[in-house]
Amino acid sequence: MSDTPKFEVIDRRKIKAEEEQEGRPAAAPEAEAAKASAEPAAGPRLVTNESRREPAAAEPQTGAAVQEPEAELPPPPTAQESHEQKAAYDASAQRIEDLVRAQNPGVGAPPPMNFETLVQQFYVSAMIQMGAGAQEGQRPRVDILGARTTIDLLGVLAEKTKGNLTDAEDRTLQSVLFDVRMAFLELTSMINAPSVPPPPPPGKK
Repeated sequence: MSDTPKFEVIDRRKIKAEEEQEGRPAAAPEAEAAKASAEPAAGPRLVTNESRREPAAAEPQTGAAVQEPEAELPPPPTAQESHEQKAAYDASAQRIEDLVRAQNPGVGAPPPMNFETLVQQFYVSAMIQMGAGAQEGQRPRVDILGARTTIDLLGVLAEKTKGNLTDAEDRTLQSVLFDVRMAFLELTSMINAPSVPPPPPPGKK
């Protein structure tokens, strides 16, 4: 007995001729393929790529179909809305400042809000998170992860404002970023340093 698989070849021309003689319309090739695949075969059959394809519903979705639709952002405020809100904010801030000065006549005017003030705020926040500013005799509280976040935000600020700063603003930003990164390196080197056992008391080996 030969082990060579037997292949069944269907002559569609013969089937079509028989159907025309019997008065039946010729079946579509897809219907014939489905009919042939449904009938049990005595031996191996030649399978084409079309018959191997899965139904469309079973095919995995790829690309944009798999991605969930992103949440739609609300529309930005109009220029009129922004102008009215800014005026209301300034009036409210002025009332608060007047109340503070009425209760504390010696309080001076607040510093101007500019780019240097923004950079200094980041600097102070990062240094406090790394333990600076603790009172004498108290153990400094260190938030190393918060300090890293603040320093990284300063780095983002430097990247996004590149080429759009004055020389003085750029020097301030680069100097502050250098200082806080250096302080971070010094602090993490102490944290990662292996603990050294204390020396033995005198007279003992």
